[in-house]
Amino acid sequence: MSDKKIGGAGLRGQSAGETALCTVGKSGSGLTYCGYDISDLAENATFEEVAYLLFNGELPNQTQLDAYKSELHALRDLPQALKEVLQRIPADAHPMDVMRTGASFLGNLEPENDFSEQNKAANRLLAAFPAIMCYWYRFSHENVEIECTTDESSIGGHFLKLLNGETPSEQHRRVMDVSLILYAEHEFNASTFTARVCASTLSDMFSCITGAIGTLRGPLHGGANEAAMDMIEKFNSPEDAKIQMAGMLERKEKIMGFGHAIYRTSDPRNVIIKAWSEKLAQENGDTSLYDISVACEEFMWDTKKLFCNADFFHASTYNYMGIPTKLFTPIFVCSRLTGWAAHVMEQRDNNRIIRPSADYTGSDPRKVTPIAER
Repeated sequence: MSDKKIGGAGLRGQSAGETALCTVGKSGSGLTYCGYDISDLAENATFEEVAYLLFNGELPNQTQLDAYKSELHALRDLPQALKEVLQRIPADAHPMDVMRTGASFLGNLEPENDFSEQNKAANRLLAAFPAIMCYWYRFSHENVEIECTTDESSIGGHFLKLLNGETPSEQHRRVMDVSLILYAEHEFNASTFTARVCASTLSDMFSCITGAIGTLRGPLHGGANEAAMDMIEKFNSPEDAKIQMAGMLERKEKIMGFGHAIYRTSDPRNVIIKAWSEKLAQENGDTSLYDISVACEEFMWDTKKLFCNADFFHASTYNYMGIPTKLFTPIFVCSRLTGWAAHVMEQRDNNRIIRPSADYTGSDPRKVTPIAER
């Protein structure tokens, strides 16, 4: 880490370390994982391959991939004690709180005893997160105790079957796979940096991931797809969308899902998920949600030169697959866990505690006066 002073609101634009995992806004379409362009990965890889890449630095061959998927498949079920905890979380709880509690409690039951177990801990969370989300959701909302294992070979397909109780279509499996790839890693974003700070103290993997989930919970980081869906659903047509958004701008209301801290002209993930949203709209036989989303995109670019980020068209994409809006951000967790855990491992490989200084802006030195004189 550089010893030079870093500052500014939110440390935006400042370098806070080094990573071999990801570049944002520097090459290719604008996002790479371990040297592979995101468009290449989304087109030619699966999410399990990307998870393996982030954890190991190279894409797996077929033998390695088969073994890795078998390992993840064997780790999907949840301990009975965790199921009982999830049953006690009310239906109106924030789903991100459920994910946070699930990760933390699993760390109590199956702790990372030392760093030689870091891959095991990361893979356990990766395999268990879909069930943690869906077991709580189905129990609290439908009073159903689901089986936490399925015969689906992919994590995306596994999640959809847990959620709906039905075998997903091949199209839906692939869309979930692409979505998980797009959300897997994004350099030193707020939640990832949280995980690295925690890791720098030599804390355990479960603590690092729990802290990252708490950071992603904030609406300025992980909730934009939910906020976008809440907004889009209020518009009756593309024309109505533009009229209402003009009113929102006049009232200086925040419109979520547009612009980015790093990208300047476009988000490379958006064009990929937008294409899938259009395909699902056509498959669904009702393109109104997609058409309204496109109108929003056009309006924000024409009026503010703001582009859609990855979250905006994810909203309609997830909706077309029947995913409840409140579960959008927990899906983000199921994906970004790979990036978080990879950064924890990277931090541990060359660790120095992350402890920046601050510029003091408080009172000048002063002394305590007797309470009777205050």
